[in-house]
Amino acid sequence: MALDADIRTQLSQYLQLMEGDVQIKVSAGSDAVSHEMLALVDEIAGLSSRITVERTELSRTPSFTVDRAGENTGIVFAGVPLGHEFTSLVLALLQASGRPPKVEQELIDQVKRIRGEYRFETYVSLSCHNCPDVVQALNAMSVLNPGISHTMIDGAAYKAEVESKNVMAVPSVYLNGEFFGSGRMSLEEILAKLGTGPDASELEEKEPFDVLVVGGGPAGASAAIYAARKGIRTGIVADRFGGQVMDTMGIENFISVKYTEGPKLVASLEEHVKEYGIDVMKLQRAKRLEKKELIEVELESGAVLKSKTVIISTGARWRNVGVPGEAEFKNKGVAYCPHCDGPLFAGKHVAVIGGGNSGIEAAIDLAGIVKHVTVLEFMPELKADAVLQKRLYSLPNVTVHKNVQTKEITGTDKVDGITYIDRETEEEHHVELQGVFVQIGLVPNTDWLEGTLERSRFGEIVVDRHGATTVPGVFAAGDCTNSPYKQIIISMGSGANAALGAFDYLIRN
Repeated sequence: MALDADIRTQLSQYLQLMEGDVQIKVSAGSDAVSHEMLALVDEIAGLSSRITVERTELSRTPSFTVDRAGENTGIVFAGVPLGHEFTSLVLALLQASGRPPKVEQELIDQVKRIRGEYRFETYVSLSCHNCPDVVQALNAMSVLNPGISHTMIDGAAYKAEVESKNVMAVPSVYLNGEFFGSGRMSLEEILAKLGTGPDASELEEKEPFDVLVVGGGPAGASAAIYAARKGIRTGIVADRFGGQVMDTMGIENFISVKYTEGPKLVASLEEHVKEYGIDVMKLQRAKRLEKKELIEVELESGAVLKSKTVIISTGARWRNVGVPGEAEFKNKGVAYCPHCDGPLFAGKHVAVIGGGNSGIEAAIDLAGIVKHVTVLEFMPELKADAVLQKRLYSLPNVTVHKNVQTKEITGTDKVDGITYIDRETEEEHHVELQGVFVQIGLVPNTDWLEGTLERSRFGEIVVDRHGATTVPGVFAAGDCTNSPYKQIIISMGSGANAALGAFDYLIRN
């Protein structure tokens, strides 16, 4: 296997940033993955005199370690880290060489304070855009703390292991042999799960804000930047920075940027927010909002933040079908991200619930990986764009059922089928399959505001043209509002609008 000429050139430039020697220890057999892995390792070693390669036997074959010369750094790649994981390999080489991870000092100190032995293993697919965040965070922890080690395992290279552990969603992380968590996790989130996250008392002591933004997606980031540019005290409190954009793969409708990816856009947003000295409080979920002399936002951690104005930008989440089996088999055959989890269903039969653009795009993507795709749409016709429908109907391994209602997702320890009702004949049908991808739109994250302010029958916050809600001093923006279109660029505009509305309110009051 040879790297593309452009990638070789880029990699060669990155490897010049290495600060010390790195030793790669390879455990290879005679299989195709081993041959591909050896070729990759040898090619990388040929680009830098600081990298040496040694053959050895590791607990998994094929796999290789990335170690600081003469030390055990604790980073292992089981499989060939190409695709989205190639960046993880490059960063591992740089960090093992002594180049510090690009992590806030506060987090580095938290990692170094961890005591005990922590053996992490992460099952990934190379097409998963959520996996590298987890892999890179755990690799950085391994470099920073000798008691921590991490192995990235490519599920496609270790199919028997994946089957035996019933891994049906990536990334799936195990700690010391026990399941730790699945889905995208930042370094902060991993530390919080280990019990070393921020303390509620630190938040309690904060002075009141002029503008407090609740939610860290595109609307929240835009609102905070617009507010901070007015020279007023601004804070963001968010469960995770970036919101659902972090789970978005290709973005082609963000005007002036022909193509980008969700995590890349979020990184740019966060960098921009940091330019203005905005107080960003992550891993905090809002629980209650109350208007007193100031507006109080109580968090699930128990802390109460106070502000003169509040902008709610809590976004939306994937809508659940709400049928028996959906919750029980989540990550055991029920999935929401075709890019991430699709490769785990290679050669299997899956269903996609939803006939809108996201559902039909998912069905088209999955048809190239799985044996067969069954599409279930509640309405008499698909809602997806005509160009997507044309592509869908051209595929030989797709069956479309319209005007049907999903009744149940069946299984024992994992999904084995789906039952639906024909809405015209009322006949019940059952399809045997191994995976169900739910793609039926979004629901606003506004449950915590029940009885506080006016919401639509769909739970969306009702706002006026200034972004103001029915509570004076409280504004809202983005996908959690009754804005008719849920788009990144519209969320950003509404965030700016709400910030200007909040500033105008401050001046007048």
